Amino acid sequence: MSNSHGKPAAVNQTQTDAYPVPPFEGQKQPFPGLASKMLPRPDHGETSYKGSGRLAGRKALITGGDSGIGRAVAIAYAREGADVAINYLPAEEPDAREVIDLIKAEGRKAVAIPGDITEENFCLKLVKQAHQELGGLDILVNNAGRQQFRESIKDLTTEDFDATFKTNVYAMFWITKAALDYLPRGASIINTTSVQAYIPSEILLDYAQTKAAIVAFTKSLAKQLGPDGIRVNAVAPGPYWTALQVSGGQPQEKIKEFGASAPLGRPGQPAEIASLYVTFASQESSYTSGQVWCSDGGTGTL
Repeated sequence: MSNSHGKPAAVNQTQTDAYPVPPFEGQKQPFPGLASKMLPRPDHGETSYKGSGRLAGRKALITGGDSGIGRAVAIAYAREGADVAINYLPAEEPDAREVIDLIKAEGRKAVAIPGDITEENFCLKLVKQAHQELGGLDILVNNAGRQQFRESIKDLTTEDFDATFKTNVYAMFWITKAALDYLPRGASIINTTSVQAYIPSEILLDYAQTKAAIVAFTKSLAKQLGPDGIRVNAVAPGPYWTALQVSGGQPQEKIKEFGASAPLGRPGQPAEIASLYVTFASQESSYTSGQVWCSDGGTGTL
């Protein structure tokens, strides 16, 4: 079958053709930003994600679960049958409340735990509270991240560098270490790295380093925890339309054309990557560990 232009006709119009393409409006928010204030508003799967019970009875903790990829994962997990705890900064409460309501709408337990994961003591309390309120813990998604562009290393302060590593690397270490007191055999740890780990941008010097560290952490820990029956994997997003980008993650000129250089011609929407986190967490991937799966709109980074 072909259309009037002689090209094969699509069986159904896909979301690939339905999502917004650049140019976008210039927009700048103070860190950490809110998805609810973005133009266009990101699609986290609020109405589009359909579950099929792949995570029935599971208990998940997701950091950065208020917006962006973490929000999409929280929605997907709830619709796959999991109870979900999300962590976020207090400033992100408006977005977080929307996520909690969406989880509850699926008849799942929803736990909101605001707090700053750059503090080790809070990370320990976070894991303990998630375990207590969920009644167990067998999925950990280390997703929260800090990204603030700097044109030059001369502009990158020690405070900036420290905050990025504390958020992206130290917190992952603290939270994962604490979670091992609760995670049973069959549990899954999923970390969010980035294509920046492999093709670093000159304006994301500190961020790219942390994402490379996450890859090494994932692969090393997978070997360490394999005998315990705990799988460790990572997802590497490319250009995704999230609050991270408009709250200091990219300069305004890049925001306006964000994702245009990808072969698909646009940024990814958080809803488009959630299924990778579902697959990693599901028992269907019981022999998959130490892997990094990339979603970058066709660039083929990995």
